[in-house]
Amino acid sequence: MTTATITPAMVKKLREETSAGMMDCKRVLEETSGNHEDAVKLLRERGMAQAGKLAGRATTEGRVDSYIHSGKVGVMVEVGCNTDFVARNADFQEFCKQLAMHIAAMAPKYVRREDVPAEAMEAEKQIYIKQAEDKPEAVRVKIAEGKLNKWYSEIVLLEQTWVRGKEVFEKETTIEEWRAQVSAQTGENVEIRRFARFALGETVADDEAGADE
Repeated sequence: MTTATITPAMVKKLREETSAGMMDCKRVLEETSGNHEDAVKLLRERGMAQAGKLAGRATTEGRVDSYIHSGKVGVMVEVGCNTDFVARNADFQEFCKQLAMHIAAMAPKYVRREDVPAEAMEAEKQIYIKQAEDKPEAVRVKIAEGKLNKWYSEIVLLEQTWVRGKEVFEKETTIEEWRAQVSAQTGENVEIRRFARFALGETVADDEAGADE
């Protein structure tokens, strides 16, 4: 089966129509083999189109939640929303609690891809290019990009697969997809602002990596 080529123009058009995130648009286009109408439908079904339209609203309210696992791992996470009403909502509070538990289990280092230092990304990319040095340059770059995306999905919270996604949604769900659904359900801009994860024996530098300053 031939995989459809997803162009920047296709992603831009879908983003302009739905206000969904760029990575979400690219992902659903891949899932729908580049079919624009099916991609729009999928974004709406997942609540991402509505969540995208809410994204510009300031998150002046919210909640700081925490989780400690066996006295060995501790997490604090700050999640923003628009009103105190939603901050006190049981579903919003459960999202915060489950998110803290996910962070404890999966140890992300950054909230979003943009938080990853450019030098760290470049160093990782060069490793992947070096690993494929026997391939033509264009192929090396493509391989490196693919491996970089996988690396991001391991260290970036929003791109990680939620540990309970299959149990709750019956399919693999990223943290960003889950956040977008909560945003659509509450009708507010739900924003994962920052987190801190502490594990017994880790260095201070490791502990501070997840903070979104």
